[in-house]
Amino acid sequence: MPATGNFYLTTAIPYVNAEPHLGHALELVHADVLARHRRRRGQPVRFLTGTDDNAVKNVSAARAAGVPVREFVDRNAASFARLRDPLALSFDDFIRTSADPRHRAGVERLWRQCADRGDLYLRDYQGRYCAGCEQFYQPAELDRGLCPEHGVPPEPVTERNWFFRLSRYAGQLRSVLESGRVRVEPAARRNEVLAFVRAGLADFSVSRPAQRAGGWGIPVPGDPGQTIYVWWDALANYITALGYGSADEQPYRDWWLTAAERVHVIGKGILRFHAVSWLALLLSAGQPLPDVIYVHEYLTAGGSKLSKSTGGAASPCQLAAEFGTDAVRWWLLREVARTGDTDFTPGRLVRRANQDLANGLGNLQHRTLSLVHRYRYGRLPAPGQAAGPLAAACDALPRLIDESLAGFDFRAAAGAVSAVVATGNRLAETERPWELARREADGDRAAADRLDRVLAVLVHACRVLAAEVGPFLPAGAAALGRQLQPGPGHAAPPEPVFTRLRAPA
Repeated sequence: MPATGNFYLTTAIPYVNAEPHLGHALELVHADVLARHRRRRGQPVRFLTGTDDNAVKNVSAARAAGVPVREFVDRNAASFARLRDPLALSFDDFIRTSADPRHRAGVERLWRQCADRGDLYLRDYQGRYCAGCEQFYQPAELDRGLCPEHGVPPEPVTERNWFFRLSRYAGQLRSVLESGRVRVEPAARRNEVLAFVRAGLADFSVSRPAQRAGGWGIPVPGDPGQTIYVWWDALANYITALGYGSADEQPYRDWWLTAAERVHVIGKGILRFHAVSWLALLLSAGQPLPDVIYVHEYLTAGGSKLSKSTGGAASPCQLAAEFGTDAVRWWLLREVARTGDTDFTPGRLVRRANQDLANGLGNLQHRTLSLVHRYRYGRLPAPGQAAGPLAAACDALPRLIDESLAGFDFRAAAGAVSAVVATGNRLAETERPWELARREADGDRAAADRLDRVLAVLVHACRVLAAEVGPFLPAGAAALGRQLQPGPGHAAPPEPVFTRLRAPA
């Protein structure tokens, strides 16, 4: 069972330099499943997402488009907020770092707390800067002189910036990561960030000249000629959205200071910012650390990482409109590997939806209710008669889902659902209820009793599945449940919930 007490869940907040792609949907759907699952288990949940509006790359993109920065950022941020309905997301809060009044006050407070600890200092700096990452790189961090994330050579930059004393926190960071006080999942990502920390940490720049940012962003407190580095600004959203630094800090006390669990869901490309920089800022400010950082892999198309510049063909809104929300969510949960990137094609989405949803879960419920209506006039069998391997599989399903999601293994959790569906469909095929009904019509009382038991366990499986699949397929689960609960003791006539999809040409 999940822990009791408040569960605070966040996604990373993306730049709004372009429209969202399917990679953003992956992170949002994974987080949404965690939130819905915890709520279903009775745990209080606060699920936060939003947009990173203050990046210099947003300014550059707006200039390239010939659109005022505010207009450009507002328009693209709205496109991320609109993912809620097409993806059936249940986030409780959506923060925009350029527009939300909670954010700036919290960022300024975090800055002042780190300054009070003596962890901020001003100096000249020369380094190699990747505009795509908005990050300076050391030569050893480059891949044959190229940014490891974007594959382009970082540009040489010389400027005067504020720096954070990251080197002061190397020992504490190593301790919290080695001890599991901050759990990084999966283990390979924990090992990656630990190796980075053990190799030694250098202080890093936490501001940019305001002129280079075009006046966009949050000024450094007491130094308006400098703008707070976007990554400092963006990371703070996890606590500024809770009122940290505002007049009402009760949400911060409830969901950060005293929460039972604080979980960040992020992509692998920003692991160091979260498992090193963010933790160090919190240690400097004397604030609690997150409990878990879950790191997902990338989606690719033809072996190349999906990006905003190439993501139009994998627009989550377009995919949901064409194939349905449940099909998109199910592919992201059932197909995407826990480790290693996963290649996406619309054909793969269609095949998985047809196999698992139309031919699997939907077929089980449709055939079960058809049998109930044909042989018992729509009256549901009395509960308590379910027994055998299918009933045992149903009893084990909640535990298997709990264990899989506790380990952030969404593929395993969805696979556990599919295993119960397969067991149910095999039972219907091996027991052959139509033959039992024929023998019942000939006066065979034992066949009549066996038919009741078979129908009872199939209905029981459908009920369990409709409940447990809710976090994965909210709309489909609701439709399945409605067919099972039209009135006391009766089932609705079966109607297809998951239609077969046609693969794109």
